[in-house]
Amino acid sequence: MDEFDPAELLRRIQGGDAAAWEELTGRYTGLLWSVARSLGLHEADAADAVQTSWLRLLENLDAIQRPERLGAWLATTVRHESLTIHRRAARLQLGAPDEADGWDAIVAVADPLEDGLLRDERDAALWHALGRLRPACQRLMRVLMADPPPSYAEIAAALGIPMGSIGPTRQRCFQCLRDLLDGDELFDDAPHRPTDARKG
Repeated sequence: MDEFDPAELLRRIQGGDAAAWEELTGRYTGLLWSVARSLGLHEADAADAVQTSWLRLLENLDAIQRPERLGAWLATTVRHESLTIHRRAARLQLGAPDEADGWDAIVAVADPLEDGLLRDERDAALWHALGRLRPACQRLMRVLMADPPPSYAEIAAALGIPMGSIGPTRQRCFQCLRDLLDGDELFDDAPHRPTDARKG
């Protein structure tokens, strides 16, 4: 089909069309991974959150009444699954942050998978700068990098923020990222000094 039509895909999936399921997962798996990773999950836990989110869709396939909101529903679902994984891990780790500590305490800045994907110095500098943004900006940037790009409704559902705040926050975060990339300290080994860029 020429245009993405979630309602038609869901009808085909309900009818047992495997190609429709592949098309749907191809459309949204990148978004689900971006949301799970933006919330600090490592690869294995992110895979669990994504897989469980698809399972939740299958369980609720006949109950979906607004197919046009499917992307936002999936984003919300993977966010909830990611939080569940965080809470489970927090109970197992002495001193692990609990939900009351807020998102800032559970966001991971770097991981081996991302380090392995860095191709050159420019990419390294970009990931370095991204890791120095405040956690809310890190989460937004990671979700914005999903392929295909998510809608504002999907971003809002993924991060639990109002749609109206996405544009202004995105601009502030990009400006902070540019400020960090322009800083000479990105390319030396000196300890990071407190940076104004976290104000974004």
